[in-house]
Amino acid sequence: MSSMKKTLGLPSLIALGVAGVVGSSWIYTSSTFFADVGAGGMILGLLVGAALAACVALAYGELTSVIPRAGGEVVWSTAALGYRAGFATGWFHIGAYIASLSFYVTAFGTLLSKYLPVFESMPLYSVNGEAVTLPVLAVGIALALIVFALNWFGVGLGAQLQVALFVIMLLIGAALAVTAVFAGSPSNLWPAWSSGQAPLASTARMVVPGITYVVGFSLVAVLAEESSLSPRRVGRAVVLTVGIAALFYTTVLLATATVIPWEEVAQMDLGTIDAFTTAGFPLLGFGAFLIAVLGLVTSFIGLFVASSRVVLALARARMLPGSLAEVHAGSGVPRNALLFVLVITIVLGLLGPGAIIWFLDAGGVFLGIVWLLVVVAKYRLPRRFPNAQYTYRARPAFLPAIGAVGAVLVILFSLIPGTGLTLQWPVEHIILAGWALLGALIYTLTDRPQGADRDEALDELLGAEASAALRGQ
Repeated sequence: MSSMKKTLGLPSLIALGVAGVVGSSWIYTSSTFFADVGAGGMILGLLVGAALAACVALAYGELTSVIPRAGGEVVWSTAALGYRAGFATGWFHIGAYIASLSFYVTAFGTLLSKYLPVFESMPLYSVNGEAVTLPVLAVGIALALIVFALNWFGVGLGAQLQVALFVIMLLIGAALAVTAVFAGSPSNLWPAWSSGQAPLASTARMVVPGITYVVGFSLVAVLAEESSLSPRRVGRAVVLTVGIAALFYTTVLLATATVIPWEEVAQMDLGTIDAFTTAGFPLLGFGAFLIAVLGLVTSFIGLFVASSRVVLALARARMLPGSLAEVHAGSGVPRNALLFVLVITIVLGLLGPGAIIWFLDAGGVFLGIVWLLVVVAKYRLPRRFPNAQYTYRARPAFLPAIGAVGAVLVILFSLIPGTGLTLQWPVEHIILAGWALLGALIYTLTDRPQGADRDEALDELLGAEASAALRGQ
């Protein structure tokens, strides 16, 4: 039974979970959000969204404590709900992660072009009105290859780099906050909404985007098998990740809204970057830009690693080719799964941001589906396996169900017209339906194990220790 090397400690897990989804766009689109929902709406909406995500994270933490196996959601859904639900969870999870990775292939160079105009030169082709230039494509592919190389020899090296970059981001964020305290004024935040912005409605409009800001807790669960911590501590780390991410976002956004009047920031192009530059701190403005760059790199690292582990879990359950489940003895990583993720990321990334934004938007629906299935699995698992041993429990037990409401909101806001997050018709709806149909086709054509082979595959998916514990052996 293949297993991973346990090399990830608490700092690595937190860095992969928080910095793994911090991303970059929120730094320079904060001005757009301020103009749309007000500084109060953005910050409070994000906190409400984080609270809903934390409720889902409680389910993740509980399930991680009982089955700390690579692939997280795939493992729990398969064990609690069966193979169809397990495949759906993994398939939609891969769709969400790969969409983000493919977007980052060209987003990295596009972000650098804000300071380096050379990245806007030498256009190669255009998709959906967005030109793809040679420098942007070259630096994006180089980033993908570097991250791939880091993980080829083991998860430890990439995790150490992730921790280092995360520390730099925290230090820059702290510098922004301290500067805002001494050079800015709390009065710059008041009133937190401008005329025409209804506080309650504006805050509500930010809740769903706020949920997507703190999804990094899922990365901790996906990597649980490679953690040197006890299952209980990994479960706690899952929930802790949400709090740290929400605190980081809130700190930087409050600094942005108080260093100068937030309504001035709302009229700017680059949000936090322009706010500190205008306030007389160009070095800190560049520091905010660095948060965006480092956030994109750390997100790429985290999502790349996590994607390969989801692929690994599906292969262990024999819902994808068995070769993808192979773990290299020396490095302790699933090299075939890493290569699989690299190829898909680059191929889709070649389409450029104009096309990948379609996949990225559909990815929000994919995540909502995954979260919903995980919460259902949390309540179903004790009934199917009454001998399961939990070292961490969600308290009160109904909170994950509230988190499921947030997952449903993510789905509904994407499908209902006029919400501001509605998928573009017809392209993004076609992508959503197409991905679901492709998954259904693959599942139908896969030669899934039966009888004793099915039990053997489930044992491989769960791991020997968890499998024995669930069966009371």
